[in-house]
Amino acid sequence: MQGETPPAADAPTTVETPPVEQAWSLATPAAEESSVAASEGIREAVSSKSETAGSIVDTLDALAFSAGDFRLSLFDVLIVALIIFGLIVFAWFVSRLIRRSVRRITKLDDTQQLLVEKVVTIVIWAAAFFLGIDLLGIDLTALAVFSGAFGLAIGFGLQKTFGNLIAGIILLMDRSIKPGDVIAVTDMAGNESFGQIRKIGIRAVSVTTRDQREYLIPNENLMINQVENWSYSSKNVRMQVPVGVSYSADMKLAEELMLEAARACDRVLQAPPPTVWMQGYGDNSVNFVIHCWIDDPEEGVGNVRSAVLKKLWWLFKENDIEIPFPQRDIHLRTSDQLERLFAAMGKGESSAVVAKE
Repeated sequence: MQGETPPAADAPTTVETPPVEQAWSLATPAAEESSVAASEGIREAVSSKSETAGSIVDTLDALAFSAGDFRLSLFDVLIVALIIFGLIVFAWFVSRLIRRSVRRITKLDDTQQLLVEKVVTIVIWAAAFFLGIDLLGIDLTALAVFSGAFGLAIGFGLQKTFGNLIAGIILLMDRSIKPGDVIAVTDMAGNESFGQIRKIGIRAVSVTTRDQREYLIPNENLMINQVENWSYSSKNVRMQVPVGVSYSADMKLAEELMLEAARACDRVLQAPPPTVWMQGYGDNSVNFVIHCWIDDPEEGVGNVRSAVLKKLWWLFKENDIEIPFPQRDIHLRTSDQLERLFAAMGKGESSAVVAKE
C-alpha cells in the first residue's frame, strides 16, 4: 500500500464553444420605411384592396429620392399635398360653420361675436396644424436645434404680426374700438379726417372715410397711440359752425337767425339745443360759433355745416345782416413828389378837356 501512488486528478478538459455571433448580425434587416408615416398605411390599404391600384402606388413609390436614411418618393409628395389641402379645406369649412353658428346667438353683441370668431378660428387652425404634424409623422424632437433657431428667426420676423394679433384681441375684449365706431384718423401728411370702422382683422383695422378711402391701421398703433373715438360711449357729437357778421349789424338779431338756421337742419338734434357763442372781435367782423349736436357722425359732418350755412345765408339776406369781407384803408402821406404827381395828373386832365372842346 505504501508504494502505491494516489491517482492523479483529472486534467481539465478543454470544451470548444461555438463563437458568439454579434447581436447586430443576428437582427433581421429592417425594411426601408417611407419618410411620411401616413403614406405607408395608405399604400398597404390600397394594395390590399386592388392589385391594379397597388401596382400604380408601387410605381409612384419607386420614383424616389434617397439621401442616407432619408427617402422621399413621388407617392409621398402626393400624400403630403393631399393631407395639407384636406386640412386647409377642413379648417376653412369648420371655421366658416362656427362663424355662422356664432352669428345666430342673439345674446352676444357684434363685438363679442367677432371676438369669439377670432378665438375659435385661431384654435381651429392651430389644431389643424398639429393634426397635420401627426399625420405626416414629422418628429419635432429630431429637429429641436434647427426648429429652435428657425423659430427664433420667425419670432423676430413676425413679432409685429403677433403683436397686432394680440392687440386686436385686446381691443375686442375691452371694447374700446369696435366695428361701426367713428374715429378720427390722420394721414401721412398730417391731415386729420374721420372714418367708420368696417372690420377688425388679424393684422389691421379697416377704416373707411366719407370719400370712400379705406385706411388699414395696424392694431398695435391703436393700442399705443391716442385715438379719438366719436362713438365710444355715445354717438352724440357736437360740431362747430364759424360765422362772421359786420360790426354794424344787430348782434341780437344775428344770434337769433343763427339759432333758427341750426334748428332748420334735419340732422341737428333739438336736445341738447343749438347754442351760439361769440368767439371774438376780428379784423373785419365779429366772429361767432354755432354749436349744434348730431347723433349720426358716420353720415358726415361737412354736409351738416353746409346746410346750416346755406340756410343762414338766406336769413341774413332777408334781414339785411351784412356778411363782411376783408377791407383795407390806405393812408397816403403828403410829400413833394406826391404833389408833383397830382399836379401832373391835373395838367393832363385839363389838356384833355381842352382837346375835346
